[in-house]
Amino acid sequence: MPLPPAPTKRAAMLPPDAYDAPARSHHKAARKTEGTPSDSPLAEKPQAMEFSPRGGGDRLPEVFHEEAVSEASQVVQAAAQKKQSAPVQVAARPARKPRSTGPHKLFVLDTNVLMHDPMSLFRFEEHDIFLPMIVLEELDGNKKGMTEVARNARQASRSLDALAGAQGADITTGLKLNSTGHREAGGNLFFQTQALANHLPSSLPQGKADNQILGVVQALRELHAPREVVLVSKDINMRVKARALGLATDDYQNDKTIDDLELLYSGSLALPPDFWAKHGKTVESWQSGQHTYYRITGPIVPQLLINQFVYFESPGEPSLYARVTETRAKTAVLKTLKDYGHLKNAVWGVCTRNREQNFAMNLLMDPEIDFVSLTGTAGTGKTLMALASGLTQVLDDRRYTEIIMTRATVSVGEDIGFLPGTEEEKMGPWMGALDDNLEVLGKTEGSAGEWGRAATNELIRSRIKIKSMNFMRGRTFLNKYVIIDEAQNLTPKQMKTLVTRAGPGTKIICMGNLAQIDTPYLTEGSSGLTFAVDKFKGWPHSGHITLARGERSRLADFASDVL
Repeated sequence: MPLPPAPTKRAAMLPPDAYDAPARSHHKAARKTEGTPSDSPLAEKPQAMEFSPRGGGDRLPEVFHEEAVSEASQVVQAAAQKKQSAPVQVAARPARKPRSTGPHKLFVLDTNVLMHDPMSLFRFEEHDIFLPMIVLEELDGNKKGMTEVARNARQASRSLDALAGAQGADITTGLKLNSTGHREAGGNLFFQTQALANHLPSSLPQGKADNQILGVVQALRELHAPREVVLVSKDINMRVKARALGLATDDYQNDKTIDDLELLYSGSLALPPDFWAKHGKTVESWQSGQHTYYRITGPIVPQLLINQFVYFESPGEPSLYARVTETRAKTAVLKTLKDYGHLKNAVWGVCTRNREQNFAMNLLMDPEIDFVSLTGTAGTGKTLMALASGLTQVLDDRRYTEIIMTRATVSVGEDIGFLPGTEEEKMGPWMGALDDNLEVLGKTEGSAGEWGRAATNELIRSRIKIKSMNFMRGRTFLNKYVIIDEAQNLTPKQMKTLVTRAGPGTKIICMGNLAQIDTPYLTEGSSGLTFAVDKFKGWPHSGHITLARGERSRLADFASDVL
């Protein structure tokens, strides 16, 4: 095979700025060098080179004499020296979550943590986890039944079985938590395989499970000193006893969406008093139908989210109530709202009484919004507005086929026992709020009489179905208007189960008061309603508003503030 023909151009010295240029592949660099003339550092146009396949490739042209060879060697040496002195540029990689550089902790998990979140085994990053034998006993004792706690106990047991059955797993040396595909967990799982010395005070009964776990924590702290051993429990009294014994303890924090309720997304934002003075000259406005649009710029734009409400109220200046419909890097588009406080825009005879109620009604009546969450104290009108909006869109607009209403069946006091009847009859006592609001919405004009009122009530009730949450799994709602009342008593898993039932054309409304949580082990930060509000904010087809002022009565409003 003959050698390829030699280049006919003489090698040229690289200019100084070429050393700072980003690195290129060898083929591109070779083509650029071939096309560069000797009297110019960079070639203006690529030049064609004559090539004869019959020409011999066994001899070099005369241009490559000794001077050219020595000059080329000087170029290579200079480039090598420049490469050593210049800093190496490495392509930027996506930032990873920084891991702790300190010593790895040993977390001892209480049973209630696993029954609250079965995936808590994989939430401790690079740290190790220790499970006392009594924890496995309690998991086995709580796995029977159809409750949420029993399901979580069974799922936690399956996770432990998968870890123990992984290839190369050895219980004596610890099980790799990332062996089942959970990359975020970098520690090991240890089981109690031998009896540990117990030095607890004699006043603590040894037969109680909580005291046995405390004894294991104290023994591990002495055995692994100076390594930090921390007890993680959802039981407040157990954490208090642990601190009294001088043991490190902490609550399980991973399930909390927010640490403080004040940080929860409210859905509305007040514009600064000098908004028009600063942005009046740069605002673009146009009219489309009954709505006016404003395109704004400035430092407030990064704070705005899609479907967030903004308002401007100042004495002597026109007020502005709008919703964010578009956000970009430096601009945002605001759309004015429909005033449902006016009698001509009443929804099923209901007019809004304050600013937040008008915001909420705009979300409820918008067909492009698929998920609406409403929070607020008692008497703010959450259920009434949701029902009025639903009846209008089901009976008048024919946008949805029917209203489906459900709620978490968590009692405030003691349970009154089993309820007789069908599913809807069993849910009847829990739906007292529905009956109260339908009594208000069912009122018609006096000229209709009793017959007209009875026909209206019968029509309304025929389009409202009451369903239990226990039978929701596996269902799909098509073109339904779903109301989830008392959603603050739902766990994040239950909330996910309900919201994922939505099919095409379905709208879901979640309502609740985060100050009235009756479910054990649920707080304002770990409630499913808080979880949904935080995860759905900024999605173009969802909206949230926090109702601030009660409109039920002056007695209820005063009681909400002082009691």
